Amino acid sequence: MPFVLHHAGSGQIYTCMLVNNYRLPYYGVKFWESEAEATEQASGFLTAQGIDDPAPWLVLELTEQQMKIGNVRLKNDPGLMLFWGSDGKPDIRKIPN
Repeated sequence: MPFVLHHAGSGQIYTCMLVNNYRLPYYGVKFWESEAEATEQASGFLTAQGIDDPAPWLVLELTEQQMKIGNVRLKNDPGLMLFWGSDGKPDIRKIPN
């Protein structure tokens, strides 16, 4: 199961430019394979991404299917943000200008 970063206040799932197994860049959900790895690396990763306060970002476990649906809904578009509602469904929003 993938482990992702979920903002406690807004419900946002952390997304960024990534590179897949074929070395192709894409915009999608940042994830780790294990909870221990995610917990250990999350703060350093967020700091490296320019996030000043990583505290509100919590590790959340999604199913493989949930993460894939989120990535599909993002359409490889860095102008979109992914939010995960309490109903367990993805919500896509445009990044405000």
